[in-house]
Amino acid sequence: MTQQAMREAFLHYAARWPDEAGASHFIHWLREQPQPFHRETRAGHFTGSAWLVSADGERVLLMLHRKLGRWLQLGGHADGEADLAAVALREAEEESGLRDLEVLPTIFDLDRHLIPARGDEPAHWHYDVRYVVLARGDEAFTVNEESLALAWRPVSDIAADPSSDDSLRRMASKWLALRAKEMPRHLVGADPVGDPAAAGQA
Repeated sequence: MTQQAMREAFLHYAARWPDEAGASHFIHWLREQPQPFHRETRAGHFTGSAWLVSADGERVLLMLHRKLGRWLQLGGHADGEADLAAVALREAEEESGLRDLEVLPTIFDLDRHLIPARGDEPAHWHYDVRYVVLARGDEAFTVNEESLALAWRPVSDIAADPSSDDSLRRMASKWLALRAKEMPRHLVGADPVGDPAAAGQA
């Protein structure tokens, strides 16, 4: 994906979710940084995450992050890859061991968060771009070195749980709202996260 295409994707996201103010930070970072997708950019960098949902859309796979000690979505560094949907899919496969995964190309969520300093690594920003990834096959996962545990959790439980990470609750609520409006279209192949008009023209 080109940087121009990424910028347009951020603008589309901002128009679709006008109550969220974060897209401007992502557009600014993309424009101002010569290497926004590289972790060598020490002040911050883009990352890609997966809202990895079961085929029926009812559950999401979360990881108990080894370093942070929190239940979070799967994801990781772009390491120079500008196609963040591909990053989200790669990380979902590597961190879950699942195959037969499908990533939806439209940005599902944006979250800029500060990573605390650790060892010789300074505090820095993660500009995390989240995509829906669907599990189309076996849901038996494998825990790797990135996490202490993995678990399928009902999306409705996350949305209702005040102890859940704020961005997890936002994504859960967003997913439930999208499914309520557009999942019948998705079952016949449309993208529930994308532009309904564009999906109808595909």
